[in-house]
Amino acid sequence: MQIKHVIISLLFLFVGSTSNEESMTWSESRKLTWEDFKASPNPNSDAVALTASGITFGYSVKTSGRRIIDFTTTVEAHFYPNKSWYLNDRADDYILAHEQLHFDITELYVRKFKQQLERLVANQNIKKQMSQIHVAINEALEKMQKSYDAQTKHSINVEAQKYWQNFIEEELVKLDKYKSQ
Repeated sequence: MQIKHVIISLLFLFVGSTSNEESMTWSESRKLTWEDFKASPNPNSDAVALTASGITFGYSVKTSGRRIIDFTTTVEAHFYPNKSWYLNDRADDYILAHEQLHFDITELYVRKFKQQLERLVANQNIKKQMSQIHVAINEALEKMQKSYDAQTKHSINVEAQKYWQNFIEEELVKLDKYKSQ
């Protein structure tokens, strides 16, 4: 029996990350702190902070001859300290909460991804199906991250920020079954 293993990674803000890059997996019990943001601030940015996060996806397929008979997946939300930064003189707990929500949105899409993967049945097109879901999830994640920043004006709109905080909390609870451990 032959077993093939393929790992695919796509980061929300970056492409081409190395596998030994420092990262932090999303955890319900561990929130971001400013100490987690280790990159130098971007002098050309108007932002006070930047959260680099993304979805890491891997899968294994089990084959018998040429037939795919089973598969397993790993999906995680990661934060990348060496690509995340903040302006020390302008950062505060409110801004940190905004940045945490970016990471929480990434976790939300991890859960949505896991939910869709759970529905798949092993077949000869499973790799293509997983790839299509992966692409669609990352596109939806990017769209939501952009909407979040646009609607909150990067946290300046306090009412919109409160709305998004509540909305993401509720969505995470709906998909609690798929949360990262």
